[in-house]
Amino acid sequence: MSIAIVADHLTKEIGGKRIVNQLSFTINKGEVFGLLGPNGAGKTTTIETLLGIKRPDQGSARILGLNPRKRRREVFEKVGVQLQSSSYQNNIRVNELCRELASLYQQPRDYRELLRLFKLERFEKQYVEKLSGGEKQKLSIVLALIPNPEIIFLDELTTGLDTEARRNVWQTLLKLKKTNLTMFLTTHFMEEAEVLCDRIYIIKNGNVVVEGTIPELLSESSQSNLEDAYLWYVGEENDA
Repeated sequence: MSIAIVADHLTKEIGGKRIVNQLSFTINKGEVFGLLGPNGAGKTTTIETLLGIKRPDQGSARILGLNPRKRRREVFEKVGVQLQSSSYQNNIRVNELCRELASLYQQPRDYRELLRLFKLERFEKQYVEKLSGGEKQKLSIVLALIPNPEIIFLDELTTGLDTEARRNVWQTLLKLKKTNLTMFLTTHFMEEAEVLCDRIYIIKNGNVVVEGTIPELLSESSQSNLEDAYLWYVGEENDA
């Protein structure tokens, strides 16, 4: 099986504080990998360091065999990213933003097809700033898919969506999973992780707590669902 992402003792300090500490994992192509942890655990910093947005203080990252800092353009062509802090310029319409992004790539996906996939086609000529929070969140996923990437990073992908919209996004991502798209996601919704993820990696205070498939995590924690298992792994029981 081909490897999509490798983190080798990845470490990042910010302001003298170690935010990510010696994280190591390998993600195979076509796998959905869930990075879970409490607020402040270091999830977003892990993604930014993997992508080369932040320089690691120790360790290394490889994306499709490439160093993301030294081979930025090549990685940029193969990866789609949706981050929590997505922001857009004022007075731009949805279709203008999509076309603008598509122009940066050699073989972009048809943005109209993606808007239909996420039920946003009726907002094509709407100003982005007029969209609801949930609509903006779905648009950010569309934008991450426009590069026609081999890997997509999704940071809190369904935050702000109501239950129906969240489930619609899950179904769409499950369809995309069948295309061998590799997904790296963070989420606070344990049901989301159960539905989408092949493997889970839980961190707390920048350190790995546990890694494994969902059945493995449930078995080890003697819990019946991922939410209870997650609380067992990161809760007070582990603070002693």
